[in-house]
Amino acid sequence: MKSEKENFTVSFFGHRYIENLSDVESKLEAIILNLIDNHRHINFLVGKNGEFDTIVSSTINRIKKGMDINAISHILVLPYDSVLFRKNEKYFYDYYDEIEICRKSDLAHYKSAFQIRNKEMIDRSDLCVFFVQHNRGGAYKSLKYAAEKNKKIINITV
Repeated sequence: MKSEKENFTVSFFGHRYIENLSDVESKLEAIILNLIDNHRHINFLVGKNGEFDTIVSSTINRIKKGMDINAISHILVLPYDSVLFRKNEKYFYDYYDEIEICRKSDLAHYKSAFQIRNKEMIDRSDLCVFFVQHNRGGAYKSLKYAAEKNKKIINITV
């Protein structure tokens, strides 16, 4: 049965490097398909800063090809505007449904921008999906923040 909530928002966070990409992709696919089965519309909030982010986005896009595109929004949330984004804007808009630049992190020092952006994504989310194997780094800090905010969490490495 589909949830009555109009928009269900899911954010994804994980380590930059992943050893077993196919296992992670299989777990992500199962989670995403289950979410689609149980919610009318899903906003998937993603970054673009490592292997986990790449796997998440490619899995969302692959699943989306065979589904009603109105049921899924694939949203890239950037921590700040960049030359890479401006020079490749068309590519980005071909790959993602929406692109947001987090205003709070865009105004911050670049070293703190990713964590500020991650907190903003978590605050907006109904569910946070993590790939966290280590008790250090940005993904781990985001997992701790989501737990402090009592967000529903799935850590696919557990």
